[in-house]
Amino acid sequence: MSEMLTTERLLLRSWRDTDLAPFAAMNADPAVRRYFPGLQTKVESDASVRRFRAHDEEHGFTFWAAELREAGAFIGFVGMVVPGAYLPLPTGCVEIGWRLATEHWGKGYATEAARACVEYAFGELKVPAVAAITTVENQPSINVMKKLGMVYHGEFLHPKIDPTDPIAPHVAYVVERP
Repeated sequence: MSEMLTTERLLLRSWRDTDLAPFAAMNADPAVRRYFPGLQTKVESDASVRRFRAHDEEHGFTFWAAELREAGAFIGFVGMVVPGAYLPLPTGCVEIGWRLATEHWGKGYATEAARACVEYAFGELKVPAVAAITTVENQPSINVMKKLGMVYHGEFLHPKIDPTDPIAPHVAYVVERP
């Protein structure tokens, strides 16, 4: 990422080594991981950051580290990736996502940062659409998707989750470039 995305309250930026410990703590929190298949170990969490960094180097965007502008505190991630071909999403779209530490929930940070990402995707990346997925039970994330102007695109069983797992049923939401 050649430049950072800023919003009124947040900075989306490249990952720093100092983000690893708070990110691992976040990924070990059962509340944060409620809609994911289990908690992550520090090794797994660090591997996620390595994948995010590699994606950024290859594509110029990723799930960026999110921090509070005034405090400089890491709060989670918000950003975009090229979706896996196994996902039933529109061709050429990017997949947007967010994950914040629990103490930063309910403050509008995910919506604020995701809105900046959608603007970046359409204005700079010139993608035809931005998509998001989550488990059908994750109403807070679905609410963020709707606030971004996304519309329901369909329901599917996530191919990387055991189909008998209660979190396997997923929904996709999409917003097309104006």
